[in-house]
Amino acid sequence: MFKLIHSLFRPTLLAVVLAAPMLAGAQAAYPSRPIVMIVPQAAGGTNDIVGRLVGQKLGEVLGASAVVENRPGAGGNIGTQAAAKAPKDGYTLLMTISSSQAINPALYKNAGFDPVKDFKPISLIGAVPNVLLVHPSFPAKSVAELVALAKSKPGQYQYASAGNGTLNHLLGEMLGSMTGINLQHVPYKGVAPALNDVLGGQLPMLFASLPSSLSHIKAGKLRPLAVSGAGRSAVLPDVPTVAETVPGYSGTLWIGLFAPAGVPQDVLARLQDGMAKTLAAKDLRDKLEQQGVEMAGPPERPVTPDQFAALLNEDIVKWARIVKSSGASVD
Repeated sequence: MFKLIHSLFRPTLLAVVLAAPMLAGAQAAYPSRPIVMIVPQAAGGTNDIVGRLVGQKLGEVLGASAVVENRPGAGGNIGTQAAAKAPKDGYTLLMTISSSQAINPALYKNAGFDPVKDFKPISLIGAVPNVLLVHPSFPAKSVAELVALAKSKPGQYQYASAGNGTLNHLLGEMLGSMTGINLQHVPYKGVAPALNDVLGGQLPMLFASLPSSLSHIKAGKLRPLAVSGAGRSAVLPDVPTVAETVPGYSGTLWIGLFAPAGVPQDVLARLQDGMAKTLAAKDLRDKLEQQGVEMAGPPERPVTPDQFAALLNEDIVKWARIVKSSGASVD
């Protein structure tokens, strides 16, 4: 009987032994085809600029191309929903920003995704301040002058944004609530068309992320009044913060990469390791910093996925409070 059992077991054992290298090889083959990084904003914005730079380097690190696919709409919800519903194989990722991932769940009655349950954090890339920009013909030369001007003509000045619920929309709402001025919000479908209308003089001002507006600032086509972060930007050291005039004012945009929840752990670990190596590359860091991105951590000590998850949870609570106090809401 023992011989019979042994004879029946041997082929099965042999098959397992022979299959093991094949299974290991299949797992080690990731990625074997291009990775799509969904950017839920329009081309030309901060997330798009950063996503393309990071994607190129990540592709080099992983040995397979990583390409950006823009899916804008509904303040980032359309692309985020698509990423959440994508196959859980590691070939569709979400390159997103804090306004979509942390603000939208509070702003929209039904954002169509859960920012925590539907995604796994891969890597926090960095943060960028927004810049309060005005057309060169606008009379105010500082935040204090803007506030005084807006108070003298209540409701007569408009500001553009990349859309309802975006960070640059809420930064305008925060400025109004903290200073008592009434600026009329004009939403656009992305930062590029908003910038175009301010460049053309159709609207006097907007908050725009530093990477998306830096070339216009350098060319003198837009005048920066202040940056939105807690401290001045190394790229624009002579431009004050809004907080220097309005104490307590602060708002920055972080950018990070997520995978849909359910991606196999070994694939997720491969992506997390790949992004750590990607963000340690000096050539990429230099390019991002030149765009005004403040990197999330030094090359030798990047922000961990768990730390990134904690940041997301903190921001969800923070922005829910700000959205509620501002009264902003999108159906």
